[in-house]
Amino acid sequence: MINIKTPRTQLTLLDSEHAGLLLEYRLTNRDHLTPWEPVRSRGFYTLEQCEHQLTEQYKSFEEGSGFQLTAMTPDRKEIIGLCNFNNVVHGAFQACHLGYSISKKYQGQGLMFEIVSAGMDYIFQEAKLHRIMANYIPDNHRSAALLEKLGFEVEGRARSYLKIAGKWQDHILTSRINPADH
Repeated sequence: MINIKTPRTQLTLLDSEHAGLLLEYRLTNRDHLTPWEPVRSRGFYTLEQCEHQLTEQYKSFEEGSGFQLTAMTPDRKEIIGLCNFNNVVHGAFQACHLGYSISKKYQGQGLMFEIVSAGMDYIFQEAKLHRIMANYIPDNHRSAALLEKLGFEVEGRARSYLKIAGKWQDHILTSRINPADH
């Protein structure tokens, strides 16, 4: 099990019994996150879907194909944000994609930097991956600033890359290489 303490949070893998917390995070931040996510079905905002997703996330952790970390308040009663390392490819590539979100209530406090930094340390040191890739919509200035501060380098621009908020949108492609591999 993963339990990473940062100065203001605790990163962990949630299990299905914490589905209520995930559902509360989704519902509370629905409007806040909608511009940056795919269109979600009504079923996405149900306890059953949250239970299913947490069960699948645990399986992907056991298989080494994904690390979906949840940043919680120190008392573990509220989700601050999510930090996901998905699409893990082993072999010669040793890479993954980073995705993240933060509760509207906690944005602008430097918490996303704290959370993602701790998650990246785990991915580089424990999972031994070589490359973390992160992509953002050009208008998402907060993500651009966060990734730059985290040491990600811009590698290009992909036209019509992902369908976000109901439309195909360009993305800026970035990556960070494991410092131990330099």
